Amino acid sequence: MTLARVFEELVGPEAPVEFAAYDGSRAGVPGAGIRVDVRSPYAVSNLVHSPGSLGLARAYVSGHLDVDGDIYTALSTMQQMFDDVTPGDKMRMLAHVVRDPLLRAAVSRRLDPPPQEAPFSRVPAWLRHSKQRDAKAISHHYDVSNTFYEWVLGPSMAYTCACYPEEGSTLEEAQDFKHDLVARKLDLRPGMRLLDVGCGWGGMVMHAAKEYGVKALGVTLSKQQAEWAQKAIADRGLSALAEVRHLDYRDVTESGFDAVSSIGLTEHIGKANLPAYFSFLHGKLKPGGRLLNHTITRPDNLAPAMRPGGFINRYVFPDGELEGPGYIQSQMNDAGFEIRHQENLREHYARTLEAWGRNLEEHWDEAVAEVGEGTSRVWRVYMAGCRLGFDLNWIQLHQTLGVKLDENGRSHMPLRPTWAS
Repeated sequence: MTLARVFEELVGPEAPVEFAAYDGSRAGVPGAGIRVDVRSPYAVSNLVHSPGSLGLARAYVSGHLDVDGDIYTALSTMQQMFDDVTPGDKMRMLAHVVRDPLLRAAVSRRLDPPPQEAPFSRVPAWLRHSKQRDAKAISHHYDVSNTFYEWVLGPSMAYTCACYPEEGSTLEEAQDFKHDLVARKLDLRPGMRLLDVGCGWGGMVMHAAKEYGVKALGVTLSKQQAEWAQKAIADRGLSALAEVRHLDYRDVTESGFDAVSSIGLTEHIGKANLPAYFSFLHGKLKPGGRLLNHTITRPDNLAPAMRPGGFINRYVFPDGELEGPGYIQSQMNDAGFEIRHQENLREHYARTLEAWGRNLEEHWDEAVAEVGEGTSRVWRVYMAGCRLGFDLNWIQLHQTLGVKLDENGRSHMPLRPTWAS
């Protein structure tokens, strides 16, 4: 049985994609907007030995499988096509595949994963989230290339969900609005002190200093981020107010901050460490100080916090863990914060990822020259897959605002919110 016949047996002869295989067989709709090419029998080996998204990712990143056409549309289409395929269907088709001597030889050999896969991503839970391991995990993802990130993220260098104030807003406008929304929720004013943990390339730090006259300290485990941010701070004449350090947030010695922002860091903390994390941030604040926690979440607490064998853990965010918004809020509550506001920006993150994906495609040749085709492919499929996840409500993004009460139980909050929702 040819690979094209296997494809037809699984998804039907009228699947809305064109399928082509190294054995010369074809299926689907000729000339369709999406074309899937199985370029090598080793693609099948990847799928057999690593079922699901990990096997597909390994085949795609290594070039054994290719996709022509818009990658988001391809993933969305394939998700719908394979939605009704049962494990029994897959086993029956595999039995046909292994009758091919070439395929049988390829499948009998388990390939080494592509070099883009984090070699340290497979460890017991109790070994995760030490300072040394967190530094290694952050470096794997963020110390890729500042030039590469400039192409993907755009001038804002903000690698977190933007907030689009209007339908026609650009990515830069949305990132600026996001930083300002955080600043307004924290009620930043001249002379205040802000701690921004997991500060990335310093976007929030510089916004707080420039627009609100706040003395802002940002910390990041990425050396490349810290170096880029410090130069940007100096170039913009903000050195008197803004600073970014290459530092673990747990090593910040200063306290008495008026506000703390955590934008995209909670995902890296680990579920078991959330009580200590929020307690630490609570201890850094003055009474009446506010924490704005901006983090990717799961829609509920039914799924595991992480999938050790999944594509995201192996290639993108080693040791990353996601919890439901209610769980995050409970942990903040138990650490002493009174919750004052929460909102879900799920649709905004889908738009953000769409813009990042478009930026990557516009700079594809430069990106491949800068970081290699394998890494560029990781980013292409990762951003499209995450966009699909936000669109389908597999994942969400929540901002949660908490306040540290004073000794008399006062929040020092206004009767009504002073920020636009």
